[in-house]
Formats: sequence, C-alpha cells, structure tokens
Amino acid sequence: MSVTQTDVLRNAYGDDIILFDEQNESTVYHLLKEFVYGNNTYAVLQSDALKKEDDVAIFRVVKNSDEQYELETIEDDDEWETVAELYDEMVFPVQDDL
Repeated sequence: MSVTQTDVLRNAYGDDIILFDEQNESTVYHLLKEFVYGNNTYAVLQSDALKKEDDVAIFRVVKNSDEQYELETIEDDDEWETVAELYDEMVFPVQDDL
C-alpha cells in the first residue's frame, strides 16, 4: 500500500492544534505531517514537551457526524507501529549509498 500526503487538518485548523486531556487541560500541538495509508488518514503532532523528548504523538483522523475532523488515539499496537514506521520513512528516508 502506498502513502499519500494530505493536508485536511492544516486546511481546517492551521499549523497548530489545541487538544484537551481528561482534566480539560489544553496543550498546543504543532502539526508535523498528515498522510493517508490504506483507508485511514493519520496526523503526526508534537507539543513543546514532546519536542524536548524528541517524540511525537500519532493519531487517526476521522470525521464526526457534524463533518468536523477529530483525532482518535490508535489503540491497536500493530497499526501504531506501522504508522510510526511510515512517518519515520518520510522524515528519515533510507539512503542506499551508505
């Protein structure tokens, strides 16, 4: 399966997305990458705290009944690993001449 870059979230919300946790605390995330793989759209985001740890957050992008985009946590470990590897390949492409 191939990966197609997209910008549905960026077009809808811009480069920064505010997410709220269970305690209704907000965190600003910078949208690093969006792509379609299979039948799903994924978003890679990074908060200031994650940036300090050189880490990212990966979510599945879905449309709700009001046609608004929402981010879902990826619960399936295999799906998360696959999507994380795809992101790594986009950011750190394999170089055959090494």
